[in-house]
Amino acid sequence: MFRGIREDIASVYARDPAARHFFEVLTNYPGLHAIWIHRLSHRLWKWRLRWLARFISTIARWLTGVEIHPGAKIGRRFFIDHGMGVVIGETAEIGDDCTLYHGVTLGGISWKAGKRHPTLCDGVVIGAGAKVLGPITVHNNGRIGSNAVVVKDVPAGATVTGIPGRIVTPAGDQQTREKRAEIAQKYGFDAYAIAADNPDPVATAIGRMLDHVHVMDERLHELCTAVNRMGGDVCSELPPIELEDEDFVAAEKQAAESRQKAMDRFDPQI
Repeated sequence: MFRGIREDIASVYARDPAARHFFEVLTNYPGLHAIWIHRLSHRLWKWRLRWLARFISTIARWLTGVEIHPGAKIGRRFFIDHGMGVVIGETAEIGDDCTLYHGVTLGGISWKAGKRHPTLCDGVVIGAGAKVLGPITVHNNGRIGSNAVVVKDVPAGATVTGIPGRIVTPAGDQQTREKRAEIAQKYGFDAYAIAADNPDPVATAIGRMLDHVHVMDERLHELCTAVNRMGGDVCSELPPIELEDEDFVAAEKQAAESRQKAMDRFDPQI
């Protein structure tokens, strides 16, 4: 039991930069208190002391603002940050190293008995206010954005946002990001100076445009090579691949000169 408490406190240090020392974490983190009380109530639940287990979980709700049904299964190093308003249903299952923020609901969508609440695999993070509903599975290292409503399975490593929840960073997208980074370095332009899992729509659109430009560049090179092999002489002068700051400065200077010429031609008396 004490080893589990030490693990929980260590997980707080790893995930919350506001944590300063052991005694502060031990006494001022209601999310931890709720988890520790749940472990007691869950054991009573398995011993079929159902009323006592529910009563203890109700006391924990009054004290911490976190409602965890004693039937829920929770793994190691689970962390509830802030805690207020978190609701975890009876048949919910939570793996190791998961993180929930305030206002999260792991709820059901049916009144039928049986499995009706979500399963979170290892390393899942759910943002504040998100609702994960039904007997779905959020696979390893899945991410759910704040205030999202998720009613379908989330693949491993994917990020889901919105109402209803949609995948904005697909599983396995790391390879695509690495490829785009290489292309961006080639062209001297980087549209990805953001967090890797940040679902920025502008960066996503620019990334797709960059992919398209790269494909067109490869096709043009193949076409020019084929024509030259047949005796032609094309693509001898292509624009430079690298885009330097001087190019943008020159373009801006030319645009300013054009605007000035247009203003000189304009006669306000006409």
